[in-house]
Amino acid sequence: MQLKRVVVTGMGALTPIGNNLEAYWEGLRTGKSGSAPITYFDTEKFKTKFACELKGYNPEDYFDRKEARKLDRFAQYALVSSDEAIADSGIDLNVVDKFRVGVVWGAGIGGLETFQNEVIGFAEGDGTPRFNPFFIPKMIADIAPGNISIKHGFMGPNYTTVSACASAANAMIDALNYIRLGHCDVIVTGGSEAAVTMAGMGGFNAMHALSTRNESPETASRPFDATRDGFVLGEGAGALILEEYEHAKARGAKIYAEVLGGGLSSDAYHMTAPHPEGIGVVKVMENCLQNAGLKPEDVDAINTHGTSTPLGDVAELKAISKVFGEHAPKININSTKSMTGHLLGAAGAIEAIASILAMEHGMVPPTINHSVVDDQIDPSLNLTLNNAQKREVNVAMSNTFGFGGHNACLVFKKLG
Repeated sequence: MQLKRVVVTGMGALTPIGNNLEAYWEGLRTGKSGSAPITYFDTEKFKTKFACELKGYNPEDYFDRKEARKLDRFAQYALVSSDEAIADSGIDLNVVDKFRVGVVWGAGIGGLETFQNEVIGFAEGDGTPRFNPFFIPKMIADIAPGNISIKHGFMGPNYTTVSACASAANAMIDALNYIRLGHCDVIVTGGSEAAVTMAGMGGFNAMHALSTRNESPETASRPFDATRDGFVLGEGAGALILEEYEHAKARGAKIYAEVLGGGLSSDAYHMTAPHPEGIGVVKVMENCLQNAGLKPEDVDAINTHGTSTPLGDVAELKAISKVFGEHAPKININSTKSMTGHLLGAAGAIEAIASILAMEHGMVPPTINHSVVDDQIDPSLNLTLNNAQKREVNVAMSNTFGFGGHNACLVFKKLG
């Protein structure tokens, strides 16, 4: 059968460097750091005392107080970003066939804060199981797309993908394929996460995964730098409206980009560490190119997973050199996690959005905070260090990898 073409017609962002799409791009363009001391709880006894929190986010700006109390922050973020994307798409909700509109969402953890607070409350009690009646529906990872569909009446496929930090990218690939195969006309997709909590920070610290650069949090996320010491935890959401091309064209929609393809693979190596030679990462990018019908030399920019961990950054860049060969130095490679931190299950969404905005504006956002060259990294690679670089971007790739060895890769193309 002939696969249908899929395009992006709307986007929404709620990030540590901007609370809407326009502000997010401004933060990316100017190399803004979202990392700062944690304000949500007392960090005195924590090894890491900073994160990439949202700035100036007040749930009562978006929800009434009663509604907000029923929603974990990760679900709030999902609703806020998806509302922006739906509005941006210009879809007439009174006309669209809602049985052919789905919601496929990503979350690596889900309602961690809700779970943490309910368990602490029980532990501090007398043993009587007094739990909030909204405990379970606030916590479960699938409640984010559930709430989006309930709010707008979307009655197509509705579920959450969970593959750690690759969750949102998996969601987008699933959404792409549902539309390609003719099952849906429109899918709201993306991801959200709200793990800047005592349990989240404590758990990642116990794994030695987080940076402990407490003396300079704004420079702690430093992908590709020789002094990097772990990732910076972030929070927020990104939403994209994926739509069948002819459906979008018929209603005169603005089209940001075409989703050409997606690739998946597994490292099958370690629970948290990447394969040192990036074997799974090589395969996921090859799979993505094949799925999109592209050659390596077609790619202009790659938004890397680039978490700022000693092992992960080197393995990914080795894989890029292997896949792209002589073309690799001609690609603008960057890591927007240097600015946003690592949004876990939402990372793939906000980084796909960053890739699409780079195409739209003809500018690749920088990898900030780089000061010391790592001799394990090929010096011929253009890592877009410290300042944004102007260039025409016709094809952009976005890499996202998760604990457990989950690898996902998407590629977007500007419509000619």
